[in-house]
Amino acid sequence: MNAVTTTGSAGNAVQVQNVSLTYRTTFERVPTFKTAIVRFGRGERAVKEVEAVQDVSFDVPHGNAIGIIGANGAGKSTLMRMIAGILPPTKGRIQVNGRVSTLLALGVGFNAQLSGRENVVLGGLAAGLSRKEIQERYEEIADFAELGEFIDMPMRTYSSGMFQRLAFSVAVHMDPDILLIDEALSAGDAKFKQKAAAKMKDLVTNARTMFLVSHAMSSVKDLCNDALWMHKGKLMMRGNPDEVIAAYNKFLQVGEDAFSLEDL
Repeated sequence: MNAVTTTGSAGNAVQVQNVSLTYRTTFERVPTFKTAIVRFGRGERAVKEVEAVQDVSFDVPHGNAIGIIGANGAGKSTLMRMIAGILPPTKGRIQVNGRVSTLLALGVGFNAQLSGRENVVLGGLAAGLSRKEIQERYEEIADFAELGEFIDMPMRTYSSGMFQRLAFSVAVHMDPDILLIDEALSAGDAKFKQKAAAKMKDLVTNARTMFLVSHAMSSVKDLCNDALWMHKGKLMMRGNPDEVIAAYNKFLQVGEDAFSLEDL
């Protein structure tokens, strides 16, 4: 059965079982001289299947902070979106045990025409909180985001950094059991990055589970106690962040053809 299921908090936080996702995309094939004459210069539409994630399996216990690394196109973000329930897997099964809060792209889900305050309410309702619960957390969310009077202004007036701060603040204050973050800190200034890192460490210390997709190896080392390395949709290695990052860096140095995990 191909499914993403969410249940109560028990056992592992996330179980990924033989999961694959294949995209079908179309493109314009460049015609040869002969076919161009036959088709009067028109190109030909072709269909290509892209195996974004290929037969990936792993379990993540509650309380783990797991970093996901790999080059662009490795399948990291696709995997996160499947865990979040945004993309259904083509094959396999994902079980998520607990409430999920996602920060997979800057400001996704916000309405730019509404104020920051109104978007906090919308974000809380989308996360399953009651209006009373949102009201109880509002001041903490606003203080963390440090927007001042801009909290009551339309978000279309925000800079990318202001957008990012509010998006992060909403995500981490929704009392999530599982927090999914995809390059969330890339737009923040140094001060906010430090505060965000401290907040994430606090969540993990309180037995919350965190997934962090990042190209910043230092963030993975500092914030995570577990790591996955993805390459071309496949799970290459799972283990201690220092060991996984060392293997990935060696791979980048010697190239795909010369690399072997057995050499480590």
